[in-house]
Amino acid sequence: MFYKDERLALFIDGSNLYTAAKALGFDIDYKLLRKEFMRRGKLLRAFYYTAFLENDEYSPIRPLVDWLNYNGFTMVTKPAKEYTDSMGRRKIKGNMDIELAVDAMELAPHVDHIVIFSGDGDFRPLVESIQRQGVRVSVVSTIRSHPPMISDDLRRQADNFIELDELKDVLGRPQREFPEKPEDVPSEQ
Repeated sequence: MFYKDERLALFIDGSNLYTAAKALGFDIDYKLLRKEFMRRGKLLRAFYYTAFLENDEYSPIRPLVDWLNYNGFTMVTKPAKEYTDSMGRRKIKGNMDIELAVDAMELAPHVDHIVIFSGDGDFRPLVESIQRQGVRVSVVSTIRSHPPMISDDLRRQADNFIELDELKDVLGRPQREFPEKPEDVPSEQ
C-alpha cells in the first residue's frame, strides 16, 4: 500500500535484484522502475548498491552503473574482491549489506516509506529498526523462483511484500540474449 503524499526512498541491492529478475526470466528496466515509484509517491532518493572489479578492462556492470548515475539514481559502489575457491574456481565477492543498512538508517527520519529491493534475510533487523522509527517498509523480491529469493523472516517483518514477478509488465524487459557470465556478477558471500 502506497500513499501519493508519502516520501519514498528506494534501496536496491543490485546483485540480489539482478539474480531474482534473472530467475523469473526478465531484466529490469530501471527507467521504468524509477517512473513507477515516482507514480506511487514522492520519490526522494533511489539508491543502487553494487560491487565490481575495478581492475578488469571491461566490467559488464559498468555501463549500467554509468547510466544509473546519470539518470536519477544514487550509486553506491565498492571494489569487489576476487579469490579462488577450494575447487580452483575464480569467485568474486562483493557484499553491500552494511552500506545499504547504514544509508537506510540515516535516511529513515526523513521519509515515510522505504522500499528495499532484496530478499536477503540479513535485512530483517534493519527493517524492524526502521519500523520502530515509524517508517513503513516494503520489500520487493520473489517467492515464485525455485528456490524462493526472499527469506521468510524478511517477508514476515516487512509491512508489505511486493512480488517481483507481478511487476514484470510494469518494469521488466526481455532478457538479453547473451547474459553476463555468472562469475562476472558479484556474489553476496
